[in-house]
Amino acid sequence: MNLALVPLLAAAATAPIRDNSFLIEEAYNQERGVVQNISSFIRERGTGSWLYTFTQEWPAPTIRHQVSWTLLFVDPGDPGNEGWGDVGINYRYMAVGADGGPVAFAPRASLHFPTGSSDEGRGNGGPAAQVNLPLSVEIGRRVVSHTNLGALHVRDARNEEGESADLDAVWAGQSFIWLVHPLFNPMLEMLWTRAESVVGDGVTEDRTSFIVSPGARFAINRPSGLQIVPGIAFPFETHRGETDGAFLLYLSFEYPF
Repeated sequence: MNLALVPLLAAAATAPIRDNSFLIEEAYNQERGVVQNISSFIRERGTGSWLYTFTQEWPAPTIRHQVSWTLLFVDPGDPGNEGWGDVGINYRYMAVGADGGPVAFAPRASLHFPTGSSDEGRGNGGPAAQVNLPLSVEIGRRVVSHTNLGALHVRDARNEEGESADLDAVWAGQSFIWLVHPLFNPMLEMLWTRAESVVGDGVTEDRTSFIVSPGARFAINRPSGLQIVPGIAFPFETHRGETDGAFLLYLSFEYPF
């Protein structure tokens, strides 16, 4: 073994969990020489519809700049209509916290391309632009909070009937991560959204919802520097006085390259 690597491998064996939130985005970019592959699966209990996302994050080339891409695989609840959704390309600038400290702020801009079929409920039907403002704050030694504010605009979105209109969405989110152990973290995420949908040519309808999602994550650190982070959560959504539940599975592989 190269003795120069011993301190690095020892640190990897005890590396804490840091950038592995589920619904609320954290403000921590990828370090130089480290790539992360993130899979997330969420299934609604009532309708049986589900969504799988895969995101790969890269430093560009340092922690201050990060690029990533996201793929969706969607089952809208109709047999035979499952398939790939829209593709997203993301850039995030770590404006605060790149050199360490208890506060991090990393604005993100994204473009979404209409690769999914809107006729089958798997895509917007038009190109979209998104911004999100994640702020992460360490509250003492045992709690980390993540705050999100974001907006989305879709141009010429289409519904399953082929009707078209521009759409807007806004959201605000808050999460708290309890650092019970460096390798095990209970977490609570909350997300408020207001999003438009197409109900006719040039006609939209607002939908407001509030999601509360308790969950937990843990880490498996390998001597090679690979960190595996599985997680599970049970989000439930409140809309017009009704509550719908779901379950979420998360899996991340982060490793040096």
